[in-house]
Amino acid sequence: MENNNIIDRCEETCVHNNIVEKVDNNMPEDTILYDLADFFKVFGDCTRIKVLYALFESEMCVCDIAQLLNMNQSAISHQLRVLKQNRLVKYRREGKTVFYSLADSHIKTIFNQGLEHILE
Repeated sequence: MENNNIIDRCEETCVHNNIVEKVDNNMPEDTILYDLADFFKVFGDCTRIKVLYALFESEMCVCDIAQLLNMNQSAISHQLRVLKQNRLVKYRREGKTVFYSLADSHIKTIFNQGLEHILE
């Protein structure tokens, strides 16, 4: 039986400088990688995942999302603010109602890739 807690390591140190140099030359700058890490942190909250999933299906207002997720509007507004700050959702106003939707199709692609990986 395979023990997933054991990490296989090289038995001797042998750095492949050509590989290291190639990867280093293609590695994005640290600031970009920090921004990418922050972007993925947004997906680290179950409520935000549920909100995004709901918005895959339909544009919705805060009242609708709160009802769907059995949460109060203040909590949903907070999560939508985080999603908006990270450019994952956009909104439009219709009279006194604000409707939210996905910012673009990339969001659904990222989400579906993660879901596909989890379901493998």
